[in-house]
Amino acid sequence: MSDRVDEEKRATLRRFAALGAATPFVGSLRGDEHESTSDARDAIVGYLAATPGAHFSKVRDDLKLGTGETQHHLKRLLSDGVVESRRDGDYRRFFPAGRFGEFEQTALGYLRRRTPRGMLIELLRNPDATGSDLAAALDVSRATVSNYAKDLDAAGLLSREDGYRVESPETVITLLLRYADSFGEDAATFASDADRFIRFDP
Repeated sequence: MSDRVDEEKRATLRRFAALGAATPFVGSLRGDEHESTSDARDAIVGYLAATPGAHFSKVRDDLKLGTGETQHHLKRLLSDGVVESRRDGDYRRFFPAGRFGEFEQTALGYLRRRTPRGMLIELLRNPDATGSDLAAALDVSRATVSNYAKDLDAAGLLSREDGYRVESPETVITLLLRYADSFGEDAATFASDADRFIRFDP
């Protein structure tokens, strides 16, 4: 059983390491590191390129790494300037360095939470949706919608003046489409249906 787990871990690391190894800065930092260390570090970089805004536990679990191992590699990547992080409530989220602005990092953090992501997607689909509409669509209480709307407003992602309105919707849509596979099924569905409600006027 342990051999199977180890092989699954190696396969996962190899898959994401291929993405991470393509980052020139990472390759120049390897030095005389053991191959498995380089693979793990490259895998984290590749994983964050595909899943920006992931928090520590998600990085650790999805890459099948140990807690200490993940801490060690993220600390090194942060100190080397390959990765940057941002505090998001109870989480610290990680991003490829220099890739995203403050608004994008904030948006990615909320898009990685099921209910706020669902609210933003629903409002992009139906800009006239009320709090009650959102609660019904997401199968949550009206109070839950209200609490998250307050948080999204404070974060600059949502305006609560005269109903609810997504701020910088083009940026939010771009992030949803680009990283749809790393979010939930709702984002994948949104991406597949996007051409139905996104109009382009050249």
